[in-house]
Amino acid sequence: MIEALLFMLSIGVVCGAVLSIASKVFYVYEDPRISEIEGLTAAANCGGCGYTGCGAAAAAVVEGEAAPSVCVVAGTEAAIGIAAVMGLDPGTAEPLKSINECLGGNRADDKFTYMGIPSCRGMDALYGGKRVCSVGCIGFGDCVKACKFDAICIASNGYPEIDESKCVGCGACETACPKNIIQVKTMSERLLHFNQEDDALAPCRQTCPAEIDIPQYIRQIKNHDYAGAVNTIRERNPFLLSCGRVCPHPCEDVCRRGVEDEAVSINQLKRFAADYEMNSGQHLPISCAPDTGKRVAVIGGGPAGLSCAYFLRRLGHSVMLFDMMPRLGGMIRYGIPEYRLPKKVLEWEIDGILNLGIETRTNVKLGEDFDLSSLVAAGYDAIFLGIGAWKDYSLRIDGENLDGCYTGIDFLTTFATTQQGDGNKHIPIGCKCVVIGGGNTAIDCVRTLVRLGAEEVTIVYRRTRKEMPANRVEIEAAEHEGVKFHFLAAPNRVMGDENGKATGLEYLKMELGEPDDSGRRRPVPIEGSETVLDIDMLITAIGQGPDIAFKEKEEGRRFADLQTTRWDTIDSADPETLQTNIPYIFTCGDAATGASLVVEGIGGGRRAARSIHLYLTGQPVKPVPNSIFERNIPGTIFDSVEGIHQKPRARMPEMPVAERIKTFEEADLVLQEKDALKESERCLDCCRICYNKDAA
Repeated sequence: MIEALLFMLSIGVVCGAVLSIASKVFYVYEDPRISEIEGLTAAANCGGCGYTGCGAAAAAVVEGEAAPSVCVVAGTEAAIGIAAVMGLDPGTAEPLKSINECLGGNRADDKFTYMGIPSCRGMDALYGGKRVCSVGCIGFGDCVKACKFDAICIASNGYPEIDESKCVGCGACETACPKNIIQVKTMSERLLHFNQEDDALAPCRQTCPAEIDIPQYIRQIKNHDYAGAVNTIRERNPFLLSCGRVCPHPCEDVCRRGVEDEAVSINQLKRFAADYEMNSGQHLPISCAPDTGKRVAVIGGGPAGLSCAYFLRRLGHSVMLFDMMPRLGGMIRYGIPEYRLPKKVLEWEIDGILNLGIETRTNVKLGEDFDLSSLVAAGYDAIFLGIGAWKDYSLRIDGENLDGCYTGIDFLTTFATTQQGDGNKHIPIGCKCVVIGGGNTAIDCVRTLVRLGAEEVTIVYRRTRKEMPANRVEIEAAEHEGVKFHFLAAPNRVMGDENGKATGLEYLKMELGEPDDSGRRRPVPIEGSETVLDIDMLITAIGQGPDIAFKEKEEGRRFADLQTTRWDTIDSADPETLQTNIPYIFTCGDAATGASLVVEGIGGGRRAARSIHLYLTGQPVKPVPNSIFERNIPGTIFDSVEGIHQKPRARMPEMPVAERIKTFEEADLVLQEKDALKESERCLDCCRICYNKDAA
């Protein structure tokens, strides 16, 4: 018995030794992170991620072959958890969604008859497909067949339609599409996409400075999806309420219906959607990427600064916004009168932006209360300068500083500040008031003077009405309100009495000569044509530029090297990247361009946010590849549009003149729902070269 036990024990010892040696020889190490990551996935083994199972997907993440968002079923929380395991930036953990850019489908004409296999990839191999449009959808539905989640179908109009509620962002449709029409992107990637040459873009989308997907939001209004329209606009422009009221809508200048008929009232439809959200009393939810841990100082709370802050926050960065005024909004708060943009509307819009988690400090001025060096010392990773253009240009004529003489921005800002209870400075209003200038500031001044009770209000402009840069609709409104226009008149001197009070404006009559750099004919004075206008109040509104006095106070420090132009604007070497000569400082808006459109500042804010994001994430700060920045795609602007049947454009409702000149209540009103729906039906739903001829 003892011998048997010893024999068995010896066998066990030998086996243990053999197994111990084998475990050393044949040992396979498995990274413990693989099982941890696998535990964070959905454990569905669905294959939607492109790997054979959750274990294989987890191994791919550990090996750096897949992103933390590899699991298309588990969602954002799982992706953030996986990013934490790997020590990666959680900003890469955003969920992916499929989007379709081509809305033409079978609308485009055929260039040949195809009789091959019903496959997009097969047809694409033959001269890129039978459609005339080089970037259009082929329509055989390779993407539909590739999708394992039933998230795509070919709509009746011939292009792929994506059900976002079912889409998991697996990318199978993108791989299957030979035309690169369907793309799988995160929210951040969508925010950072700018117009490119090979995009499927309608002319209005190409021309909009904010690059809003105009056909999509009009289509959503047409389908009664007003919340969807708001979200579409807000992906490019956080100031939809403000722009719906003050934008001069350059997009309408290239509207295809406008070639043969009146353009679609794009801006009024934007305002209709924006007012829908505001009147609901609740801000629609806005998604943000996970926090990146990066901090950005945004200086200037106008449209450019707030837009830059908005997009940076949505990209996951922390933002502190500094502004010298008591309230945010910049020139659209202090330079645009209440009757055009009510302060309560602007306040509601700004609240929606700040609610994303943007911190603010008001009543602090760059160069006095803080400087750029202190921001670097405080640990900000990048700085954005959106200081606006608050310094009025002077006439440089005798007498312009007499009592009763003011500048446009100073006049409007003083009045707005007093009106909001942020100041008590009073500007006495004259009886015979003259405003010099032809831009929007000049028009805002005269219409404000009318409402303040001035008996006679006149604009003096050195060119003709045709050359006035102000919005046409604003010029007409001023005319209806009794403002007089004095064209081809150049101020020569301001005359005053013995008490230093302005009493007259001497001007020279002009005639138009050859075009200058702006493309407008240059006004030339007529000798001996001096004429005097009786006045008791004069406002100069001939333009404004940035105040860069802060630079002088940086003497001896690196920020003194910040390059500026001869117009005192902040210089960015590339207008597409908006990066200054100091790599971590970026700029846009009026600070970089001089006084410009609100929508230009908004578009620049998003462009600057893209560059700052690239800088913060260690990527090269380069322009968008194949960009169509400030130009149109060749062949998409038509001289004629076939099949158009004229349909009346929706007329903007407005307060009667006799009522509005007595109040600062909003003068231009919003479309009624029935009128907005009717106007949306006028849209041809254009894409790159095709359009809905049935809607014409």
